[in-house]
Amino acid sequence: MAKKKKEVVMNEDGEQVMSLTDHLRELRNRVVVCVLVLVVAFVVFLGYAETIVDMLTKMGLDSGYQFVYLSPQELMIQYLGVAGVCAVVLTIPVLAYEVYAFMAPGLKKNENRFFMAAMFLGIICFVIGVIFAHKISMPFMLKFLYAFNTTDYIVASISIESYLSFIMTVYIIFGIVFEMPVITGTLTQFGLLKPEWLKKGRSVAIVAIFFVAAVITPPDIVSQIMIALPMVLLYQISIVLCEILYKFKKKDDEIEEE
Repeated sequence: MAKKKKEVVMNEDGEQVMSLTDHLRELRNRVVVCVLVLVVAFVVFLGYAETIVDMLTKMGLDSGYQFVYLSPQELMIQYLGVAGVCAVVLTIPVLAYEVYAFMAPGLKKNENRFFMAAMFLGIICFVIGVIFAHKISMPFMLKFLYAFNTTDYIVASISIESYLSFIMTVYIIFGIVFEMPVITGTLTQFGLLKPEWLKKGRSVAIVAIFFVAAVITPPDIVSQIMIALPMVLLYQISIVLCEILYKFKKKDDEIEEE
């Protein structure tokens, strides 16, 4: 049986490029890789789900909470949910790399370096945000909220579903918030953001940051400041990063024009 000849497509300069079929085949392969990583990560984290839940509930136990589940399947569903969230978080960097690898042939050399650095810094910033929430914010918030119970007849028996949902939501929020410098740098690289805009909107941004901090934290000034200050610091870092990248981008544009 004769083999099917591979379709060859040439561009205007006479260079061989991938055909649409090859692009679709490559895209399918990369999607398959992401799905496999997600499935394998879910199975692995499912084996450690009980350990992860024990680690997360330890903060609540140290603060005085008691945990219950209100339906026979609730605890099992929470194990599946925790494993699913961890698997998705682990798969996102793989997905970002596969998207980058698919786009890499059409990017310039400096753009390739930028995307690699952005992915690496994005992972680091997300991890730092989760660690900050786990080590500093959550213990303080749990103890503060528990301190409202000044009676002897009200027991802080919390549904494991409500507790884990609250914990995971806060972790994801902080992970995303700590991505601010990476998002700012990416928008600057694409020419969608200028440092002047960030400087002009600084006062509005600080007010918005304290508003967000008030929404996601207990209603006391100390916890709001604890959350808002890192966000303000990240905003300042974003301005500096935006200025540096904007200068480099301007030089590159001038070189290309010459």
